[in-house]
Amino acid sequence: MSNDILTRVIGEANYILETGETVRNIAKVFNVSKSTVHKDLHERLRDIDRNLYGRVDNILKYHIDIRHIRGGAATRKKYLKKY
Repeated sequence: MSNDILTRVIGEANYILETGETVRNIAKVFNVSKSTVHKDLHERLRDIDRNLYGRVDNILKYHIDIRHIRGGAATRKKYLKKY
């Protein structure tokens, strides 16, 4: 694994721990795709640092648990804005 990728993965992991942002927002900040962030945080990070991976994985699982709530809030906001 190249040093650039290693630095990006650690940066993404630290960023999600500090901010709690979603994969989509992390992708915007690091200027990569959502798929890249997902692969970085689910596959590459596990090989780099197991402890850090466990902490990041808890945040990602939380995001999955609440995604239906976020989607509903976004739809509500969209329709309230329309009318």
